[in-house]
Amino acid sequence: MTKIADDGRLDPRIRRIMGVTPDAKAGADVADRDELLAKANSESALAARAMIDANLDRIDSTDLAPLEGLDISTHEFVSAPDGNSIKVSFMRPQIDGSGAAELLPCVYYIHGGGMQTMSAFLGMYQCWGRLIAHQGVAVAMVDFRNALHSSSAAEVAPFPAGLNDCVSGVRWLVDQADELGIDASKIIVAGESGGGNLAIATGMQLLRDGDVGLISGLYALCPYLAGEWPQERFPSSTENNGLFINLWGNNARMAYGIEAFDQANPLAWPMFATVDDVAGLPTTVVSVNECDPLRDEGIEFYRLLNQAGVQARCRQVMGTLHGSEVFSVSCPGIATETAMSIAHLAKGN
Repeated sequence: MTKIADDGRLDPRIRRIMGVTPDAKAGADVADRDELLAKANSESALAARAMIDANLDRIDSTDLAPLEGLDISTHEFVSAPDGNSIKVSFMRPQIDGSGAAELLPCVYYIHGGGMQTMSAFLGMYQCWGRLIAHQGVAVAMVDFRNALHSSSAAEVAPFPAGLNDCVSGVRWLVDQADELGIDASKIIVAGESGGGNLAIATGMQLLRDGDVGLISGLYALCPYLAGEWPQERFPSSTENNGLFINLWGNNARMAYGIEAFDQANPLAWPMFATVDDVAGLPTTVVSVNECDPLRDEGIEFYRLLNQAGVQARCRQVMGTLHGSEVFSVSCPGIATETAMSIAHLAKGN
């Protein structure tokens, strides 16, 4: 029996579909980022990554998230300060028969993968983006530079490359709002796992730059915030570890740049944030999964937001694994409910 198949807390639908997933194992510690890159680019690691991406491409359902009724396009912008090109997958409900171009709220979505892997163009994320868009909002999915395995951006680079791309994408989205048919006063930044980290960090960077008014909210699902696990203050980092993901070991902070972790930089690892770092953020929702190793750090970050006077909400989705909503075919009802919640925030409700 796997841990997932054996865990009675989990929704039976998730256990049935995900129960064959082997228990997640921690990667062996590495001496530095170069060693990790060499391991990631070995023939066996690249083959394993290709297999994972192929499986994620299959997690797409046009029954759950139809193509019909949406206009889907790909755009590109130049990211600052490096001048690199980044793609955005843009989805928008089609204009009604009257031809009136309604300005829609927009969800600027940042994919997961621990800031290291994955792409907004994988089938799983395309399905998830369409599901959100079908709630009556536009969705812009940014395909930032990963730290370990390429997205549609070929370059891999540690912090702050991915964050720079995400922040630049917000500015591009605001500049293109009229052309894209979105309401520039109703743009929220959302993301899951590593994307939850980057969503929060994007908000904090805009706050530091004096531009937090460009966004109206943040929505962080199962955010990946601490950079080091296990931690006694986060019991879930022990009790849930190995259920779908394994947090232990130093690979994450090595991949993203150990210097930022050693400097306790909250833009890299938001669990280092203080009240002063987050005071002034817009309305923020933190959503956590009951059986996720990251559950407790998400709750702790929500409490920090409260201390800072940020209008914040926290929801815990019972019976779910890390990021279950994005694996939407495993729990379509839960996924749809979460998509509605994200759209609700974008609409200003």
